[in-house]
Amino acid sequence: MDLQWHQWCGIVGACLVVLAYFLLQVTRFSGAGLPYLLLNLFGAIGMAVSLYGTFSMSVMIMQLAWIAISLFGIVRALGARGRASAGTLR
Repeated sequence: MDLQWHQWCGIVGACLVVLAYFLLQVTRFSGAGLPYLLLNLFGAIGMAVSLYGTFSMSVMIMQLAWIAISLFGIVRALGARGRASAGTLR
């Protein structure tokens, strides 16, 4: 089996998303936690990159949505962290 670089990106990306979901289910991650969101973000990016070889519009839409939702969660999580640390400085 001779995989190209973009196929490896997709495999690694899929593994990251599945790992994030598994760790969420075994309660090692919080769904709003930064590690969970980052694994989802990088996983979705890897799967989107894998479309370089064989493009699929439906898969691209799904990955772009996954990326957007992950970024939204990351911004929200970082904002909550900033508010929490600002509260402890008072």
